[in-house]
Amino acid sequence: MYNVLTLNKIAAVGTKRLGDNYTCGDDVANPDAILVRSAAMHDMEFAGNLLAIARAGAGTNNIPKDKCSEQGICVFNTPGANANAVKELVLTGLLLASPGDEMGKKVEKGKSQFVGPEITGKTLGVVGLGAIGILVANVAVAVGMDVIGFDPFLSEANKAKLDPAVKLMNSNEEVMVNCDYLSIHVPLLPDTKDMVDADMIAKMRDGVRILNYSRDGLVNCEALLEALKSGKVAKYVTDFGNDAILGEENVIVIPHLGASTPESEDNCAVMACNQIKDYIENGNIVNSVNLPALSVERNGSRVTVISKADADVKSVAVAGMTGFNTKTRGAYAYTIIDGATQEDADKLAAVEGVIKVRFIG
Repeated sequence: MYNVLTLNKIAAVGTKRLGDNYTCGDDVANPDAILVRSAAMHDMEFAGNLLAIARAGAGTNNIPKDKCSEQGICVFNTPGANANAVKELVLTGLLLASPGDEMGKKVEKGKSQFVGPEITGKTLGVVGLGAIGILVANVAVAVGMDVIGFDPFLSEANKAKLDPAVKLMNSNEEVMVNCDYLSIHVPLLPDTKDMVDADMIAKMRDGVRILNYSRDGLVNCEALLEALKSGKVAKYVTDFGNDAILGEENVIVIPHLGASTPESEDNCAVMACNQIKDYIENGNIVNSVNLPALSVERNGSRVTVISKADADVKSVAVAGMTGFNTKTRGAYAYTIIDGATQEDADKLAAVEGVIKVRFIG
């Protein structure tokens, strides 16, 4: 029997996937896994039996990923599960960003204040062409916009999903300085924090309209407010309100609805629970944000090993081994050994650099 702690409400359509061998709830003690959405986890202490944390969503800034790696805890997310919901919200944002003033502030005789540009024929820049960015780019093409985009990690598979009309640029900056509307779809990392700052805004087109449905911190609020006051930026639409921008003119704040449709919540829950179940029962890793992806069809009993990348795991001879698979990601490695026994697992646990070993019978 496995214990799964839920730190937020997780759709039942997902938790039902776990089955009868799992006890799941918000008061579960000694969890083997944790399901979370937005709850802050950085101050939490994790017991040695915790195997995995699954975020029912894409962003994982609320999870202490470095600490999890050091303790051999696999952190999952659910990329793409809420992509359609965010795409539809971005399209709404494009339309909301076009009127010249907020509805309800003027009477009929002042309706000229509401006038704004049509989005058809305008250029949309998409920074980040993952699951969400691709859908945004494609729907923008469908409504008649010219679309440019960039993603340094764009795979051939994702490239094939893009509408052929989307023009790929050579850098984020090349996108941001050549668009009338900018939609940002990147994670918040040290190298993306304040990616839209005073210097970048100065290079953008006059009257640019910026949409941020990714993370607070990607746009420098001080620089943004100055640009809004000067008219350099015409509108800012975001899913992340904060005290600095709430109530400011030409700022439209959505109350963090990007992943809040019933369909999105169901999709995220199902994906998160499937990943937890496969990892606990088979040791397979799909969509981890801190450990290597490694999924192998099970062939008998198996031992899984989380270790430092330079640990000599293969030095331990495993009698009856029917398969040995290993992958590295940064400073860490993950190994699946089929045909191994509990005795083999005990030997592997003694290898220098090994963090966590599991025997799955």
